[in-house]
Amino acid sequence: MGCARVSVQNLHLCEGYASPDGRYHPGFYCPRLTDPAGHRYCCRASPRALKSCCSQLALEAITGVNLSSLASPGLLRGPSPGRPLGGVGSGPCPGPTPPGTRVPAGARRQVTAGQLRERGNALFQAGDHAAALAAYTQALSLCDGEPERAVLHRNRAACYLKLEDYAKAEADASKAIEADGRDMKALFRRSQALQKLGRLDQAVSDLQRCMSLEPKNKAFQEALRALGSSMHEKMKTMSCTDSKVAQMFQILLDPEEKDADKKQKAAQNLIVLAREEAGAEKIFQSDGVRLLMQLLDTVKADLMLAALRTLVGLCSGHRSRTTAILAELGAPRLSAVLGVEHEQVSLAACNLLHVMFDSLKEGLQKDFRGKEDAVVLDSSKDLKLLIKHLLELLALEGASAHGRDNALNLLIKVVPRKSPKETNNSMSLWVIDQGLKKILEVGSTVCGTPGSLPVTENSRMSASVLLSKLYDDLKCDAERENFHHLCEDYVRSWFEGHELAGKLRAIQTVSCLLQGPSDAGNRVLELDGIMDSVLSLCASVCEAHQLVAVEALIHAADKAKRASFITANGVSLLKEIYKHSERDSIRIRALVGLCKLGSAGGTDFSMKQFAEGSTMKLAKQCRKWLCNETIDAGTRRWAVEGLAYLTFDADVKEEFVEDKAAMQAMFHLAKSEDRSVLYAVASTLVNCTNSYDHEEPDPQMLELAKYAKQHIPEQHPKDKPDFVKRRVRKLLTAGVVSALACMVKSENPALTNSCRELISRVFLALVEEAEDRGGVVAQGGGKALIPLSLEGTEVGQTKAAQALAKITITSNPEMAFPGERIYEVVRPLVSLLHLQRTGLENFEGLMALTNLAGISERLRQKILKEKAVPMIEGYMFEEHELIRLAATECMCNMAMSKEVQELFLAEDSDRLKLMVLYSGEEDEKLRRAASGTLAMLTALHPAICKRIPQVTVHWLEILQALLLSPSTELQHRGAVVVMNMMAAEREVAEQLMASEMLEILSVLAKDKDKPRVAQAAKESLAQAVAYGLIKPNPGQE
Repeated sequence: MGCARVSVQNLHLCEGYASPDGRYHPGFYCPRLTDPAGHRYCCRASPRALKSCCSQLALEAITGVNLSSLASPGLLRGPSPGRPLGGVGSGPCPGPTPPGTRVPAGARRQVTAGQLRERGNALFQAGDHAAALAAYTQALSLCDGEPERAVLHRNRAACYLKLEDYAKAEADASKAIEADGRDMKALFRRSQALQKLGRLDQAVSDLQRCMSLEPKNKAFQEALRALGSSMHEKMKTMSCTDSKVAQMFQILLDPEEKDADKKQKAAQNLIVLAREEAGAEKIFQSDGVRLLMQLLDTVKADLMLAALRTLVGLCSGHRSRTTAILAELGAPRLSAVLGVEHEQVSLAACNLLHVMFDSLKEGLQKDFRGKEDAVVLDSSKDLKLLIKHLLELLALEGASAHGRDNALNLLIKVVPRKSPKETNNSMSLWVIDQGLKKILEVGSTVCGTPGSLPVTENSRMSASVLLSKLYDDLKCDAERENFHHLCEDYVRSWFEGHELAGKLRAIQTVSCLLQGPSDAGNRVLELDGIMDSVLSLCASVCEAHQLVAVEALIHAADKAKRASFITANGVSLLKEIYKHSERDSIRIRALVGLCKLGSAGGTDFSMKQFAEGSTMKLAKQCRKWLCNETIDAGTRRWAVEGLAYLTFDADVKEEFVEDKAAMQAMFHLAKSEDRSVLYAVASTLVNCTNSYDHEEPDPQMLELAKYAKQHIPEQHPKDKPDFVKRRVRKLLTAGVVSALACMVKSENPALTNSCRELISRVFLALVEEAEDRGGVVAQGGGKALIPLSLEGTEVGQTKAAQALAKITITSNPEMAFPGERIYEVVRPLVSLLHLQRTGLENFEGLMALTNLAGISERLRQKILKEKAVPMIEGYMFEEHELIRLAATECMCNMAMSKEVQELFLAEDSDRLKLMVLYSGEEDEKLRRAASGTLAMLTALHPAICKRIPQVTVHWLEILQALLLSPSTELQHRGAVVVMNMMAAEREVAEQLMASEMLEILSVLAKDKDKPRVAQAAKESLAQAVAYGLIKPNPGQE
């Protein structure tokens, strides 16, 4: 019998632990003040149960140990020999402490299945259901007879009913019924479980079988009567749902109803009902779509919101219902609702359309109507119909600005391919052919001119993002050439044959393209007359015309093809505008243009475009405008744009982080509704934290460059690590983390993948120092990093994952990522193990996973599910000693999972051999992790004990070296491995006793300074005596 092992030092102590739901429970001594005096022992019926104080009888039932044969109670209050594994602050995982010392010889007693069943019955009668369950479970492991097993399953079902685990109760009762279909107790218990699980019809069936077997049993009669009442009530509830739905619609549609609270409650009930599949189907079948259409036609915001949110429930995950609703409502009606002036209604319509797109594209998940393919054969026509009306909305003069933005956002989400692995880009090609000019209509809008479309400050940026995504979705040169021709034709249509207004539209289109697909923007910029018109309009006396031209010049200034031309022709013009213009809106844009041209050298200290001090003056003016709250946010955004370029200069960075007001003004802008500032803020922060990629040049290449008189980039003295560290601290003090967290939450298209990457880089710089990580987590940094690590560019995801790893290594993961969030961290950490990652990223990923694997079985299962174990094994062969050590420590913690243990049991596997060999390495940390894994595996699987002598001829000298180590921890691990091997098989014990192991164990057994090692050595010698391999020493205990 596989009896549990009990340490004589901790029977009364329940140590602190984490329960399966991830919550930490502090330790306590038994009995507590609330416990009966006789409940003096710490019990845990199963790994998923909570620890509690129990009686001696209960503990014996769980462990199968005779407590009266153990040491005196004076030892029982001593400190626990174990310590947490992979916990916070413990550093690298030292390997698991073996699960308790073996019970001394004679402490075990052979317990039969019948005795355990009787003990379980007694515990059940005493109300200790968890302990009774453990006794019945243990009895099952000893019992082979089918009738006896059926009784034990039936008894376990009773325990699970008391413990309110109804699924397991039903499963155990079913096993009993399989053995004996006339077992009335099992049938009755299964009916109770089924009733709690809501499967009333099956519960009735079981009760009816009980009644047929014993018709006069009053308990069965009463239960059947009560269950019949429950079913009647349920049927009654279901039958009146129709009337409730009708009643809710009547309240909402009744013009005479003046009670606003009553209407609000009816609307909320309708929305809640639609979220459940049964409720959604009931509304749909009760002519709900027609009634919802009537609510939309009322043009009352509250009723329209109720209708749209209810429709979301009806369409969510249900393709056939979505198709039917689309056919009844019609795409024009939905598009019209999206374009209304009321912002919340427009947003709700956007949400509904997004759900409809998902349902039509992804198919059915919750459809119970069956034969889905017969209901909906092809949804591509419906998708194109919706997209067609969204494109028409873009150029519709009567549509609201918010509606136009929502339409753009929807197109960004649903048209381009999600991944390059998808081969079909036909939807993007169709949108380019049918709607590219309509998108450019939004991008070319000049605010304030006659006939211009209503737009927000984000509209043109959204149009640029959509154009960029469509262009990136093209697969060949022919498709890209078609895109270029369409753009050029559109620009020419405005530039040629129109007066000044047309030229402004053409130049605005160029700006839009330069901000999005810059290749297309550069092509259009080279058209005859475009650049000349930009330069001439920069000198216009009309503010609106000047704004358009200066912005186009600014966007063109950072394009390599145009930079030299603009430097030669535009700098003097921009300086003139900056010095003499009376309008701040114009001056600030001219300043940004100068900033872009002045930062052409990047971080190269030796390449400066302007005279000494000019860059500092520009930066000072940018900070001044940034802090001036009397200027509108749209104009102040340009000040951040300027700083994004000027902060390439380390002197500018130093002055900026000293100006706390400027930093906080920038963070406030980042949290505002104008999301077009996100990229500029992120760029400025990347510059201040030096978190861009930079490689140290090869010294030999530097010498060659000097010899060839080539330009050699120079680092600014103030960009050295000490300066960067001080700047990071000042940014943290100013509240950078909360600003970044707010930026990540944005649903705006301005939060592009490139912008996400920049934010990830900043976060990685912020958590570089271990002492700063707690503050980053406290301000929401940990939560913000998770979406960054799962979405965006590959570089951005990796940087975010590395930041998560740094936090997980030095912080308590359960506090840094509370609740379910901790499980979301696993996938990003596993991504750091891929071969294309750097050695540092591999190492930090392994260290972080080690900490997570030591917390709970559920986290270990999550790591297994992400297929991390093969990668961890691979790094155990890594040449770099730190990576090899980290992988071994991680495997040490993962070995607590049954699935990993089974890998070590596999026949044609060198895993066990590697652990044995690593236990004999010179690196003490590596030996500690490997020997700890061996201690755990040999304790749980006797078969592993038998295999150790077969994997390597050096096994004996490795074990002897562990026992003779100056490290007490290594000695203890070695002693436990030997103890487990001695108990596993006589043949293995003979091999051990035939070597010098006997003398070593005899010496260790007398060492009073190392009680745990001595106890394990005594157990090994006692086992040798029991085998008859050695004779007991009369002078010893």
